[in-house]
Amino acid sequence: MAIVRQLRIPSKTTSLVAAARSYSSSCYVPSSRADLSNHDFSGAGADPRTLPNFRREAGGGGSRAGRSNTYQWVFLGCPGVGKGTYASRLSSLIGVPHISTGDLLRDELGSSGSTSSQLSKIVNQGKLVPDEVIIDLMSKRLAAGQLKGETGFILDGFPRTVRQAEILEGVTDMVVNLTLHEEALLAKCLGRRICSECGGNFNVACIDIKPENGQPRMYMAPLLPPPQCTSKLITRSDDTEGVVKERLRVYNEMTKPVEEFYRRCGKLLEFDLPGGIPESWPKLLKALNLQDHDGHHDGHHDSRRSAAA
Repeated sequence: MAIVRQLRIPSKTTSLVAAARSYSSSCYVPSSRADLSNHDFSGAGADPRTLPNFRREAGGGGSRAGRSNTYQWVFLGCPGVGKGTYASRLSSLIGVPHISTGDLLRDELGSSGSTSSQLSKIVNQGKLVPDEVIIDLMSKRLAAGQLKGETGFILDGFPRTVRQAEILEGVTDMVVNLTLHEEALLAKCLGRRICSECGGNFNVACIDIKPENGQPRMYMAPLLPPPQCTSKLITRSDDTEGVVKERLRVYNEMTKPVEEFYRRCGKLLEFDLPGGIPESWPKLLKALNLQDHDGHHDGHHDSRRSAAA
């Protein structure tokens, strides 16, 4: 009989665990693993080794045809690296929802909720949003998805702390860690623009990093807006050099340990972005053993989308 290590989880996190657990009912669970329902999440966690490791069903290939939507993936990476872009594309490819904490926070900021003003101050200073807020928003989103019949997810921006990772450990399948040259990362963040009318995302940065120390040249073309959006571009209030650098500092301090946590669990896939979407997308698909049968495998369908990725 497995020995369960008691990990104290505050009561506010119970709803997150319950919401995440609900996905397991329609997901494929290898028979050699214990069922998640055998574990008590009401006040304590369990040793990750005793929890089920949800994998997509065997059957080969990366095609959506004949596949079960049992992917329960996490995307990690510094702010601005492109987690949202690649997670969204994979979401469409494999048929599971892309759940972004950034989107959840922006929705909350745009609401009249009691936490909106407090969140605004935190975000504009580049600070890390408290666990309790993120866990509450994620719990509600997972629970809502379960009611709609969702059977998997790609999480973007969660978990961001080891505590969050420990809570979610029983229901994560694979963790993809996207990395990018820091100079390119800073330029990307400072080049981001949004059309105030249509809400489109663009990037005015033209990134051209010369080869050095054995590293190849990196070129990422700008993603310029159509003429009707040019005069309506705005910059996010938190996309200033000081705030971006603070976000990167906080990420390295708080979230790097999460990478190490998943590395020890054997779930971490490291992927160094070689450039924009045309260069990175087909290589990411290869790393994930997936194929895009809608003609997106080589990235040429959207060659303009580069720096904004």
